[in-house]
Amino acid sequence: MEVNVHEARAHFSRLLKRVALAEEVVINKAGTAVAKLVPINRKKRKFRLGSARGEFVVPEDFNEPDPELEDLFYKPLPE
Repeated sequence: MEVNVHEARAHFSRLLKRVALAEEVVINKAGTAVAKLVPINRKKRKFRLGSARGEFVVPEDFNEPDPELEDLFYKPLPE
């Protein structure tokens, strides 16, 4: 993510939260990068398989063809 100095001053707390989530923030002055906020501890977030169970339901027609999408692939292009 890139921000200018004014935005960095105004939203410093928000930027620190993003950095804490392992995102890098580049601060620009007059269009030129002058600083980079990076996390100190670069721990990879561990994701557990099945951790979102119950938060998402796969629709019954998930594998059914989509006529609109098929038209994009199989319909002849206009000349």
